[in-house]
Amino acid sequence: MAKAVKGNGSISAMELSGFCAEIALMLGSGMALYDGMEALAKTYRTSSNSDLYASASKGVTETGSLYEALKADDRWPTYLVEMTGIGERTGRLEEVMNSLAEYYEREGRIRRAIVSAITYPVVLGVMMLLIVLVMILKVMPVFQRVLNSMGVAMTASGSLMMDIGTGIGWTMLVIVGLVVLAVMVCVVLTKTAMRDKVLDFLRNLFVPVKNLSRKLASSRVASVLSMMLSGGFPLEEALELVPSVLSDRVAANEVAAIRTKMENGTSFADAITDTNLFDEMYNRMIRMGVAAGREDQVMDRIARVYEEQVEDDIASLVSIIEPTLVALLSLVIGAILLSVMLPMAGIITSIL
Repeated sequence: MAKAVKGNGSISAMELSGFCAEIALMLGSGMALYDGMEALAKTYRTSSNSDLYASASKGVTETGSLYEALKADDRWPTYLVEMTGIGERTGRLEEVMNSLAEYYEREGRIRRAIVSAITYPVVLGVMMLLIVLVMILKVMPVFQRVLNSMGVAMTASGSLMMDIGTGIGWTMLVIVGLVVLAVMVCVVLTKTAMRDKVLDFLRNLFVPVKNLSRKLASSRVASVLSMMLSGGFPLEEALELVPSVLSDRVAANEVAAIRTKMENGTSFADAITDTNLFDEMYNRMIRMGVAAGREDQVMDRIARVYEEQVEDDIASLVSIIEPTLVALLSLVIGAILLSVMLPMAGIITSIL
C-alpha cells in the first residue's frame, strides 16, 4: 500500500463530500476525468481552496491518475487518498466516490453536532460571566448607595449577607471563567500537534466523552470496512488502512490487535469478537454476516446505527448541560439578590 499522507484539516467534511459526489457524477456521465477535474477547478476558482483543486486538475492531466494527483498534496485526507487508489485499482472508482460522499456527509453531521455541543455551553457560560459581572459591579454598588443615602447604618448581619452575596458572585465568576477558558484552550489545542493528547485527556476525564468517543470510533471502523469490502478490497489491507482515520488510539490498538490475531490464524469474526470495538449484539451480526458472505452490508448497517447513537448521545448531553447551567445561573443571581434585598428589607422595616 502506498505511504499514507496526512490532511491538515483545511477542507471541511461537507466540502469533501461534495467533491467526491461531483467526481462520481463525472464518471457516471462518461466524462473524461481530466476534463471533469478541469471544470471542477474552474468551479472552485473563487473558493479558499482554489489552488488545491487547480493542483489536483493539473496532476490528473499529467499522470492520468486521480490517486497520484491527490497523493501529491498532503492537504487531502489520508482516507480519501487511499480509497481513491483502491477505486482505481479495482475499477470501481465511481462506486467508491459515491461511498466516500456518504461517508464525509455523515462525518460532517457528526462534527456539526459536536461543535454545537461545545459551542452552546460556552456561549451560555460567557452569558453567565457577563450577568454575574454586571450584578457585582453595577447592581450591588447601586443598592449600597441607596442604603447609604437613607442615612441608616448597615447592621452587622446585613453587612455579612451582602459580603456573602458578593463573595458568591466572585466565586462563581472565577469558576465559570476558568471552565470557559479551559474549553477554549482545549478547542485551540485540538487544532495543533497536541490533538491526540488532549482528546485522550478528555476521554479519561469525562465518562460521557469516553463513551461517545468509543461509539464514534466504532462507527468509523464499520464504515471504512463496509466501503472497502464492498469495493472488493482484501480484509487484511482494509484493516491496515482503518487506523489512519481514527483519532481514538485505544480503538486503533484494537484494530491492530485484530490484524495480529488474523495473522496468527484466528478468523475475522473471532478476532473482532475478542475486542471491545462493538457491542455483543453487533458481534453476533458480524458472525452472521461473515457466514452469509455479507460482511460489507452488516458493517454498513452497524456504522449507521452507531452514527445515530452518537448523534442521540450528543443531543442528550446538550439537553443535560443546558438546564444545569440555567439552574446554576438562577441560583447565583438569586443568592446575590437575596444578600442585598434582605438587609434592605430589614432596614426599611425598622424605619417604618
